[in-house]
Amino acid sequence: MLSLVPTPIGNISDISLRSLEILSTADTILCEDTRVTKKLIHLLKERHNLTTTEPQFFSLHSHNEAEFISKLTPEFFNQNVVYVSDAGMPGISDPGQMLISYCIDHGIAYDVLPGANAVLTAFVASGFVNTKMLFFGFLPHKGNDRSAALQEALFNGYTTVLYEAPTRLEKLLGEIAIAAPTRQVFLAKELTKRYQRFYRGIASELMTQMDQEIRGEWVVVIEASEGKSTSLSEQDILALDIPKKAASKLIAKITGENPKECYTRLMKS
Repeated sequence: MLSLVPTPIGNISDISLRSLEILSTADTILCEDTRVTKKLIHLLKERHNLTTTEPQFFSLHSHNEAEFISKLTPEFFNQNVVYVSDAGMPGISDPGQMLISYCIDHGIAYDVLPGANAVLTAFVASGFVNTKMLFFGFLPHKGNDRSAALQEALFNGYTTVLYEAPTRLEKLLGEIAIAAPTRQVFLAKELTKRYQRFYRGIASELMTQMDQEIRGEWVVVIEASEGKSTSLSEQDILALDIPKKAASKLIAKITGENPKECYTRLMKS
C-alpha cells in the first residue's frame, strides 16, 4: 500500500497523530531528500515519541521521479510504502501525483492524509473574501513565459496564490505594481516558523517594506481581479507593455486561436 503523508511546513508540532501512526509502520519511505526526512524522523522520535521499524529510505524528487516510477513493479507496494515531501503536502508543487497515477493504473491501494499546506494557510490568512482560488505554484523565472503567466495570474477573476523565491520577490512586486497598481497583495513569510510575518497592501507599498535583504520562503496571495481574463479584449492585451509573443499567448487563451498563428498575425500587423 502507498500512503502520502504531509509533513510540517515549519512548526514540527503540526504533525498529525495519523501521520505519526503511518510513519511508525512504514517499511519504505520515499522522500525528496533523504537527509531532510531522516532529520525529521529523528526530531519526531525525540519530541513526539515516534517509534519506527527502521525503514529503508529512497530519494524521489522532481528530477528523478519519472525514471524511478518507470522501474517500479506492483509488488513493490506489497509493503507499507510512504511518500513525504520535504515540507507540506505531497503533490502540491512537489512529487506525488505520478505515484498516485501508478497506483490507479495498477490497482494498488493508496491513501492520502490531510495536513499542513502553505497554499491554504496563506489563502485563509490573506483575509480576501473571494473564496474561489487558483494556485499557480512558481511562475517561470523570466522571459515571455513569465510575462504571460503573470498576466494570467493577475486577470483570471479569482484570488490567486503563488510561491516565490526570496531572490525574485522584489521583482514580482515590481511587475505587479506596473500591471495592477491598485490590486491588494498579501505576503506570508516563513509560515508557522519563528519568523513568520504577514504583509498586506498594494505592491508599491509592499516594496518599500522590503528594503532589507529578503530571506525565507514566501507565499504571495493576489486579490481577485474584477473580471476573468475573458473580459479582456485583444486591444486591451495589446495595450499592455508586454512582448508580442506573450500577448499572443494571452489572446489565444481567450479566443481559442492557435498561439503560433496568433503570433504570426500580430507580427504582420
